[in-house]
Amino acid sequence: MRKALQHRWVGLLLWGLITALGCVVLARIELTQQRDTFETDARIVHRLLSQRVVQHDAVMATLALLQPAAPDSKPEQRLSALYPQILSVQRRDSNASWPDERLRVAETLSRALRRPALAGVDFARGRYHLVLASEPTSYALQMDLRAVVPWAEWPMAPETSAVRVLLAHDGQDWVLQPGRLGQGGWRFDFRKHLAAESQPFEVFAQRQVGWNELPWTGMLGWAALVAAALAGGLALMGQRAARRRAEELLRLGQVARLNTLGELAAGMAHELNQPLTALLANTQASMRLLEESPADMATIRSAMAQSVEQARRASAVVSRLRRAVERPDLAAQLQPVDLQQAVQRALYLLEPEFRRREVFPQMDAPPASFTVMAEPVALEQIIHNLLMNALQALEQVPTKERQLTVSMKTVAGWGEMAVLDSGPGMTEEVRARIFEPFFTTREAGLGLGLSLCETLAAGMGGSLKAAQHAPRGAVFRLSLPLAPLPPQGKP
Repeated sequence: MRKALQHRWVGLLLWGLITALGCVVLARIELTQQRDTFETDARIVHRLLSQRVVQHDAVMATLALLQPAAPDSKPEQRLSALYPQILSVQRRDSNASWPDERLRVAETLSRALRRPALAGVDFARGRYHLVLASEPTSYALQMDLRAVVPWAEWPMAPETSAVRVLLAHDGQDWVLQPGRLGQGGWRFDFRKHLAAESQPFEVFAQRQVGWNELPWTGMLGWAALVAAALAGGLALMGQRAARRRAEELLRLGQVARLNTLGELAAGMAHELNQPLTALLANTQASMRLLEESPADMATIRSAMAQSVEQARRASAVVSRLRRAVERPDLAAQLQPVDLQQAVQRALYLLEPEFRRREVFPQMDAPPASFTVMAEPVALEQIIHNLLMNALQALEQVPTKERQLTVSMKTVAGWGEMAVLDSGPGMTEEVRARIFEPFFTTREAGLGLGLSLCETLAAGMGGSLKAAQHAPRGAVFRLSLPLAPLPPQGKP
């Protein structure tokens, strides 16, 4: 009897401990899922709003391109019909002045920054102006914040969602979604600036998870299940508990992989957004110019040329994604490629990124160009990724200290390209793992870029190495075999 009583108390103690542990795990899983859903929705909100403000920059660039042919010509007044968020369009012709002093100040700032500038931000009324200085005519758009939001694509129901979403700028807040914030429980926060320097609004999202949102039904079910398992014996209970823990770990691993794929898809969508937005703006501009009589063919050709370049850039992004998944055999696709021309093409494509970060790249190359054996698209992908990594590193240092150099040389049958930056550099621990898949030092990074670059370099018979750059910064060296010289007497 005493032994049975002891077993009963041991069983009750085990039941209490396992039940409590299971409830904690279930609660943590629920909170993790709530956080993942919140962060996914918040990232979608940030991406949608970033697409809109980038579109505004593209519209302003198109206005600068479509300077009026005559003083009384006002094609810009048609913008409000095309974009509901544009309440009105004002312009200042040469020798004229703005009716509002704030517009004049914003035009001066826009001219200095060489990009649109904000003016008259009034979140109380949901209005702000975007001013672009250009010659001979400057433009100002009055924007409606509520119409800026793409509600049709919004990931949440604004009236019923528990997530509070607002835009913040210079002490002002514009509530996009009221949400529900109570007392107690757990609070999730998301804060990130929109992807346009001209409209540096900050997206701020909050989610309050109360005690009543925990999976109480699941917890009660868990307690009953543990009790039933104990009735069959402590040994059987232990085996079942171990199996359930293994299944939970497997499920969590599957969720983590799905989240990684979601991040990859969101990153590629964000990277494709800019060239596609520019492509749309240039194409629409060309269509409007073709409707005018006579048509400005020189401007049309320039806009279409930019459209072609942006389409190629988008195609290169898709190709990079395909290679990240398929990883084809590059050895059969090698051909002589002029390394200096490949670098110049990458610098040309990234020129807006350099300008936005106030970085002026230097190229150190021998007088005579040389060719290496490579697959052209894979080589351009490596150069593009190395330059973008350098730019992201330089964002962490003051503007005056930003230096980026691309050097090229030949060494004993190899062609070498090095990307040197004056960023914060990397520790020995980071350098040892820099090419590991999914290893990253950036909060929003996936850790696939450098790993893919190393794989592509090895597939072409070369190598990619990383090192510290004295006195500060990092250097990445790409080595590829030189192309054989043509036989004598042949070009």
